[in-house]
Amino acid sequence: MLLSDSAQLIAGKRLGLLSNPTGIDRQGHRDVDLLRARPDARLTVLFSPEHGFRGTEDRSGLPDSRDSSTGLPIYSLYGGSRSAARAALDSIDVVLVDLQDIGARYYTSIATATILIRDAARAGKRVIVLDRPNPVGGVATQGNVRERVGDPDSAFVGFLPIAMRHGMTLGELMRMANDVLALGADLVVVPAAGWQRDLLYDQTNLPWVKPSPNMPDLESALLYPGLCLFEGTNVSVGRGTGVAFQVLGAPWLNPARVLERLERSALAGVEAKSETFTPLTPTDGKYAGTALPGMRFRVRDRAQYDPTKLAVALLVAIRATHPTEFQFRAASFDRLATGPDLRLAIAGGKSAHEIWTAWDADLARFRAARARYLFEGY
Repeated sequence: MLLSDSAQLIAGKRLGLLSNPTGIDRQGHRDVDLLRARPDARLTVLFSPEHGFRGTEDRSGLPDSRDSSTGLPIYSLYGGSRSAARAALDSIDVVLVDLQDIGARYYTSIATATILIRDAARAGKRVIVLDRPNPVGGVATQGNVRERVGDPDSAFVGFLPIAMRHGMTLGELMRMANDVLALGADLVVVPAAGWQRDLLYDQTNLPWVKPSPNMPDLESALLYPGLCLFEGTNVSVGRGTGVAFQVLGAPWLNPARVLERLERSALAGVEAKSETFTPLTPTDGKYAGTALPGMRFRVRDRAQYDPTKLAVALLVAIRATHPTEFQFRAASFDRLATGPDLRLAIAGGKSAHEIWTAWDADLARFRAARARYLFEGY
């Protein structure tokens, strides 16, 4: 859409691009190559998010590097030199942001884009976000809501006052971030043509490109807004398998007993069954090479399914079934849940239904606030 309908925004400009392998057009051509082919603009600088510009790294502290196919410098916003990245802004006129978000508060693309937009605003540079569909749809808003605006540098997995499943595109989120953080950015969002809020990714006819190494397909993305919470526990989410975030397991887990204890309404629209899986070189370090008794989840009715309710019901049931073996990793869990309240509610013996009900008022306020940033065309 930028090149076909809004090319005047980059005519005669020196460009920087924040992207990864999701930065392609419908035919699979890379942004980098499309922009370099333009005679009326010059791409000079690349910026990379978590997992790097090629999207294959699954570790922290990624250094700055150089793109092997173009020779362009890549400034890593996930472990590289922040001062070098800021200095690079002096050599460009416009920053382009093209990242495929996943629809959950925890995804670090939100913080990465915000940090770059903040730095661009301070440098007096325009930012153009090339919007993409929300893969899990733009209608449902689910889960708990962060109460206050945080700092994207320190709250990298959730700093905006949004729900776990927020129902917004990255462009809409950047409109919110620019407002609530008072960034003062010269921000332009080029909408994704043809996308409607009720469309999920497999209804767009766009090719699925893994936005991160452990997001293999839409099924994982649908479960991720809830099951990601288990990253803050001693339960494996299937990292090191081809079905990350579609499974949960641990050496001590009794899946049948957990499923017996599970709040039945949490299974609306989703199938759950016992299944053994073996993580191979998991990047979270959980149970490498161990055959884990676990549970596999498949979404059967997208309209009924609530991944955040499922996750809370599973946390409650697993803790009740395995009070000694199950453990929270408090710092990690609280970062994902934006505070200790959820962990303390579960540890205090509250039912899943009590926890969900306590979210209702905050979700209503979020939906009202969110409406200010949504595109009418979606």
